[in-house]
Amino acid sequence: MTLNEILQDIHAMREDLLVFERKYGIPSELFYEAYQQGEEPVDQVWVLDWSEWAATYQILQDRLDLYREKTRQLLADASVASVAELIERTARHESIPFPG
Repeated sequence: MTLNEILQDIHAMREDLLVFERKYGIPSELFYEAYQQGEEPVDQVWVLDWSEWAATYQILQDRLDLYREKTRQLLADASVASVAELIERTARHESIPFPG
């Protein structure tokens, strides 16, 4: 998986979360916290939405962590000298290999 692919996943999931936030009227962070504490939907029709919303939120957090980890590795291994260089290379859509 490349940085660009991870970033594309992040964008797609953020768009999915916006749909749920607009539909239910609360931010995903607040929803997810309540969901993790065991709150259940009042309307049974919402059960599938809530499951998908929670899963999407969790996957987004995982992808954000992965992106941070990979960029830190690139900077630490000197594969990329700085964040400015990373931006320069990603803006040109270069494929940047991850360190071993």
